[in-house]
Amino acid sequence: MSLYFTKDHEWVRVWGDDVTVGISDHAQEALGDIVFAEVGAVGKTLAKGDEAAVVESVKAASDVYAPIGGLVIESNSAIESDPSLINRDPEGEGWFFKMTQVDAAELEGLMSEAEYREWVKTL
Repeated sequence: MSLYFTKDHEWVRVWGDDVTVGISDHAQEALGDIVFAEVGAVGKTLAKGDEAAVVESVKAASDVYAPIGGLVIESNSAIESDPSLINRDPEGEGWFFKMTQVDAAELEGLMSEAEYREWVKTL
């Protein structure tokens, strides 16, 4: 298992040929209490940078972008019915969607977990 992050605060967890995507702990903390989440549509092919999901908090609404391209194979309906799950476990059970048929070469432009944690300290 490998974990990568974007400068837009999305994370990508690689499991074999599939990936899981969510937002970082830093992102959920900046958003505050999350009150709404709309996850990616199963069967949709996303290119890197495409709008993939929406998250809204008491402070703001924000798009979640596809950190890499691929085919959405599963959406996390649990966060649609209980958006606060993103606040409680953003880098675990609060994931947004899973993809397959990903371009592994696109992972090279992302930060490792250690690089991301150091970068966030500079914000």
